[in-house]
Amino acid sequence: MKQKFVQAIAMFLILFCSCKKSFLEQSNPDAITVSQYFVSETDVLLALNGCYNLMRSNSALGEESDLYTDQRSDDTGTNDNQSNAGEPFQFNNFSLLPTNSYLYGHWKAMFAVIAQCNQVLANINKVTFTDSLRPQYTAEAQFLRALILFHLVRKWGDIPMTTVPLTTPAQITDSTYRVKTPLVYNQIIADLTAAAHSGLPVVQPSANRGHASLQAVNFLLGQVYLTKFATLDGGNSGAAPNSDLDSANYYLTTCYNERTFTNLSGIPYTDNFNVAKKATCPELIWQIVFIQGDPTYYSHIAADAQAQGEVVNVYFKRVSSGVGYNVTHDLVKEYEANDPRATWNMTYDTFHTVKDWYVSKFRDTSAAAGQNGYGGNDFPMMRYADVILMLAEVNMYYGKTAQAIQYLDIVRTRAGLPTYEVSSSTDPNYMQKFPNLKLAILHERRSELAFEHHRWFDLLRFFSINDLVTYIHSKNQADWGLAQIANFSTKDEYYPIPYNETILDPVKMYQNPGY
Repeated sequence: MKQKFVQAIAMFLILFCSCKKSFLEQSNPDAITVSQYFVSETDVLLALNGCYNLMRSNSALGEESDLYTDQRSDDTGTNDNQSNAGEPFQFNNFSLLPTNSYLYGHWKAMFAVIAQCNQVLANINKVTFTDSLRPQYTAEAQFLRALILFHLVRKWGDIPMTTVPLTTPAQITDSTYRVKTPLVYNQIIADLTAAAHSGLPVVQPSANRGHASLQAVNFLLGQVYLTKFATLDGGNSGAAPNSDLDSANYYLTTCYNERTFTNLSGIPYTDNFNVAKKATCPELIWQIVFIQGDPTYYSHIAADAQAQGEVVNVYFKRVSSGVGYNVTHDLVKEYEANDPRATWNMTYDTFHTVKDWYVSKFRDTSAAAGQNGYGGNDFPMMRYADVILMLAEVNMYYGKTAQAIQYLDIVRTRAGLPTYEVSSSTDPNYMQKFPNLKLAILHERRSELAFEHHRWFDLLRFFSINDLVTYIHSKNQADWGLAQIANFSTKDEYYPIPYNETILDPVKMYQNPGY
């Protein structure tokens, strides 16, 4: 696997450099053209692996890409307004500037994945295949392109979009404009629908772990339709069920029926984050794969999340003076009493320079990680607890309260908590914090999926932007940290378009409101 990823990186650099030179030179006899590269099915596989490798970057959707998701939410944040010119702090302080270099880095990294997927999809049919892998490789590239577009459209709204490689300056200029959000969703759904009918294996074999499966495609289709219903169709404002909700229900139910286990309660919560079980845990649908002890492809998150003086995440004490991966007190206080997920997900550091909470969810305490903390955690991108809670959400929108609660209780029971009926009728604290089913489902998602890069998108899906402003402003500033809750406004529904993009064409690359 390591060799494949290294080859994939080299391939991407060759393609990138060749394209860049073509802008400057009419002909370069030393350049390797795209058509010359795609000769065998092995070349296609390496190019596809390049798509995955670009996706797993922390500037894209990697394990430490939380700056663009969780740190935008009420779960965590950069509680430091000085480091790196204060740019990371802008995300959870709701003071993002279009010139923010981290934001621009994220934008570029995401579009690099799309460009690579476009190359695979444009050239795969030109290669002779000796077996049935062509439709599978095509489906995986479509899946990845749809995934990135889904992240982009939720973060920026209208975005530039192209489904073919851009090889000349004129093509780039012609494509430099923002496409309306509904059209982006149409492309996402088209890609995923095609992938769903491609013959992908329902579950990838262990040796191919990290590649898209039919489970993953159905998961994403269900999530896309649910988001489209809630945000574009007005679902979170009480709109009647429609075809998008029906589609969400269909694909999420299909994914749920593809599970290889009987009951969620038979899978310990911690198995999803256990290095020794990452290849066998049936709850995991799709994950970013890391190699324990490998200096290039190891997981950083266990060591990087650990605070000074602690040994919970990795088996050695870190020398650094950092406070680790910060947790807001707002999240700490949301967990119910005796919820074992709270104990696993976050730890209080008593070190005199820290004395605060840090993330311990993705720990790797085995000696195999070495003194450098080269962890072996796979990062979960999709798992069945998420599917179950989305089905609870779907049934809530349908008005099928009993079915929604049934799904909600599957997750609560696995966590060892009382049922929703018991908590909502006998626990005064629960009743006060979560007075209706919608807030109870949102709470369960927060408790179950903390730090897995879902919270910000959940908030956008569960609330209209005006209601979200009210929700965020109701928080206790003391539980948020240095970031100012009062800064949050309707403009923060989307990120600003990076300055370097708007100056290309201020009319067609118009800025989002409020920036």
